Amino acid sequence: MGDVVQMHFSTVDYVIFALLLVASTGIGLFYAFSGGRQRTTQEFLLADRSMSCLPVSLSLLATFQSAVAILGAPSEVYTFGTQYWFLGCSYFLGLLIPAHVFIPVFYRLRLSSAYEYLELRFNKTVRICGTITFIFQMVIYMGVVLYAPALALNAVTGFDLWGAVLAMGLVCTLYTALGGLKAVIWTDVFQTVVMFAGQLAVIVVGTSQAGGISEVWRKAMNGSRIASLDLNPDPLERHTFWTLGVGGVFLMLALYGVNQAQVQRYLSSRTEREAVMSCYVVFPCQQIVLSLGCLMGLVMFARYGEDSPLDKGYVKTKDQMVLYFVMDVFRDLPGLPGLFVACLFSGALSTISSAFNSLATVTMEDLIKPFFPNMTEAKATLLSKALALGYGLVCLAMAYVASLMGSVLQAAFSIFGMVGGPLLGLFCLGMFFPWANSTGALVGLFSGLAMAFWIGIGSFVMRLPGPDLLPYANTTAPPLLGNMTTVAMTTLVSAMTTKTRPSGVEAIYNLSYMWYSAHNSATVVLVGLLVSLITGPMKEKDLTPGTVFPVLGTLLFFLPERYKEKLCCVTPLGHKHKDAQPYLTAQKENQEEVEEEAGGRKGAGEKLVEAGLAAPRASTTLSPHPSEETAL
Repeated sequence: MGDVVQMHFSTVDYVIFALLLVASTGIGLFYAFSGGRQRTTQEFLLADRSMSCLPVSLSLLATFQSAVAILGAPSEVYTFGTQYWFLGCSYFLGLLIPAHVFIPVFYRLRLSSAYEYLELRFNKTVRICGTITFIFQMVIYMGVVLYAPALALNAVTGFDLWGAVLAMGLVCTLYTALGGLKAVIWTDVFQTVVMFAGQLAVIVVGTSQAGGISEVWRKAMNGSRIASLDLNPDPLERHTFWTLGVGGVFLMLALYGVNQAQVQRYLSSRTEREAVMSCYVVFPCQQIVLSLGCLMGLVMFARYGEDSPLDKGYVKTKDQMVLYFVMDVFRDLPGLPGLFVACLFSGALSTISSAFNSLATVTMEDLIKPFFPNMTEAKATLLSKALALGYGLVCLAMAYVASLMGSVLQAAFSIFGMVGGPLLGLFCLGMFFPWANSTGALVGLFSGLAMAFWIGIGSFVMRLPGPDLLPYANTTAPPLLGNMTTVAMTTLVSAMTTKTRPSGVEAIYNLSYMWYSAHNSATVVLVGLLVSLITGPMKEKDLTPGTVFPVLGTLLFFLPERYKEKLCCVTPLGHKHKDAQPYLTAQKENQEEVEEEAGGRKGAGEKLVEAGLAAPRASTTLSPHPSEETAL
């Protein structure tokens, strides 16, 4: 730690940190022993589809705002300035498109898993490939998101590393396995409040010590940390308005459009309208979170100037710098460091609990139920809880693996992030291009993954020995987005930028990480369409109604009707078709079995329908209300 005495927690700090863990566990236990007591898979995995807009939106926000983002955004702004703030421009389309395209399709099909859609649209093989891809990315991510903040905390305060990892991992596993999605969402709400409180406390005290907000701004201006609008269209530039504002849209879509952790929250909403509203509520909240991160970075600059704790050797990496700053600012204020660490670990808890629950859901719905269709509801619920518990233990094991990785941690983050783009491409291929077939989907997915790994690993290997890297290359945790599908590329590409403009293959390796999701999803779509046309495009009569969003019909309004029919872009979203009957009948039978298992009581979904709080089951949801169709 250089020549500085390591800072330590006071008793008050430990008490505040312990209270966070106790409160989170308490919420989980409350939902384990109240209401339906998590006796059905509908309640455990989808909160009985009874959640209102506000808790869902705060949970969506908490999942996005992981510990990595809390540590990374301020150090990014401290080092490079406020250009990163333009990422906020991508939030608008990044949330508007999921609200009006993905949510209506997923919600009306009454899915439990986002990957169930892939079977309806293509076939079971595509669904299983999508599920396994998602499990792969989440398992890698969980260990790292648990280990990174614990490592930073240990380096700065001497807080026991594995004590922090085990405390977080076990508490999170406990409340997720006992309380289900309801507990996850309500703990997310509590943890979001703690996150805001922690960040605000640091900004208020730090600004006061720096001499006020005007002094912070003056120092930031003098230090060239207030960035102007950079309209450079070069995709190799790490951060410009285009890479952040346009490339960022695809990152947001990969997260808010098709990621199971977020889709599951939409599906837990009482109505489609509430699910859409939750997307709208997230928008201003995200802008506030982004602004708080940027403001903290400016306050850090006002305190240290160009003479950073990293340069002085007080900390080893940039992600530890924020914690050092917090301990420095709160040196004489016992309790406040504990509040910020509670804020930091709230971010980690909300992200990991979302991962446990979504992994349990996709494993249950996509890999177990299809092969054991006669499983009783009681057994299915018990197995879902066991899966959540099992993934919790896997997470702890992955944290241990992450501790052994050292600099390879960067590669693990990169591998995780490269999976988000191809999965987005797979869903877009199915939803927007009716003639895409299952062969095209599979070849497209594998092409997108191959492209992502080629660029990511190729650039990592190529730059490793380079002598002329920026100091940023030393980062062992991603500097920017801490979200569930994109965080990981940040370390690899953004961290290492050569000084001269590369050409040829080198140029591909130097692509800004903000374009990764767009590049990889476009690869999936283009290859998928090409293979589909070669192997015989799908006919309109073969499509399951409600699985295609009719965007092409609108865009190609100028084409004659016969060409529109050939391109399968005539059928509206709510169109019914006899070919959907086998699926609808199976869903109906499954619902009846659930009701019988519950002793003849009506399922939660049916109660909601009678109460007018939810749309009927799949047999009618494929036909939207006229007002909904007009809204689209």
